[in-house]
Amino acid sequence: MSSATPEMIVKKEAHIGWMTFNNPLRMNAVTLDMWKAIPEIVADFEADPDIRVMVLTGAGDRAFVAGADISQFEENRSSADAVNSYDEISGRAFAAIAETKLPTIAMIHGYCIGGGLGIALSCDIRIAADHSTFAIPAAKLGLAYPLEGTHRLVEIVGPSFAKEIFYTARQFSAEEALQMGLINRSVEAKNLEQTTHAMCAQIAENAPLTVTAEKRIIDELVKEPGNFDRAKCEALAAECFSSEDYAEGRAAFMQKRKPQFKGR
Repeated sequence: MSSATPEMIVKKEAHIGWMTFNNPLRMNAVTLDMWKAIPEIVADFEADPDIRVMVLTGAGDRAFVAGADISQFEENRSSADAVNSYDEISGRAFAAIAETKLPTIAMIHGYCIGGGLGIALSCDIRIAADHSTFAIPAAKLGLAYPLEGTHRLVEIVGPSFAKEIFYTARQFSAEEALQMGLINRSVEAKNLEQTTHAMCAQIAENAPLTVTAEKRIIDELVKEPGNFDRAKCEALAAECFSSEDYAEGRAAFMQKRKPQFKGR
C-alpha cells in the first residue's frame, strides 16, 4: 500500500510490515498528516495475513522520531479546541500502535524525543543503536505529556525513573535507557537492522495466534488492580488450544520438522 502522505513510507517484506517516518529534514518530527496516516497503515498490516510483525523506524540516520512537529503548533495547538482536536488525532495513532494484534518493534537510531518516545513506548519491543538519545522535554515547553503515554512510561520504567525523565527533561543515552528498562537492547549502529531482522524472523516463525494471545494476556496482566479480565485471557488461551496451528505444532514436534503455522 502507499500512505496517504509521502511523509510515511510503507513496505511489506518477509512477513514484516515496515512503517517509516519520513520527515528527515525535521528529524522525522510527526506532522498532523503523519498522525492521521498511522491508524490506516496499522489497519492495512493487520488485514494482511502474510504480515506477522510490524517495525516502526525513522528515515535517515539522525533520528527515529524527534517528537511532534513544533512548527505546526501555532496552527494546530494554539487554542483549547485545537489542542483537543490534535490530541484526539494523535491519541488514535498511539492507540492503533499499542492495541494492534501484531507484535511491534521500534527500531531506533538517533533522536527518540517527546512524541517520538511515545511512539516507541507504544511498541512491544524497542531495539536501539548505541548512539541513540531519549528525552521527554515537556517541562521545557510548558505542556503536559499525554496521560496514556505517561502511563506506558511508568509501566515500562517504573515511577521513579519516569519522574526523573519528566522532571529533568534531559537527554538520556542508550546505555542509561537500557539500564532503566526503557529499551530492550542497545546494539552497534551497524548491527541495528540485522538485529531487528533476526528478531522479526524468530517471531514470524512462531504461531501467530500464540503471539497475539500472549500480547493480549500480558497487556491485561499489567492493568491496574481490578481491571484484569481473566475471562478474556482464558478465551485467548482456549482459542490457541483449539487452533489448526496447535495441531500443526504437535505434528511437527513428533515428526521432528519445522512447523508451518497459518495463523488459524
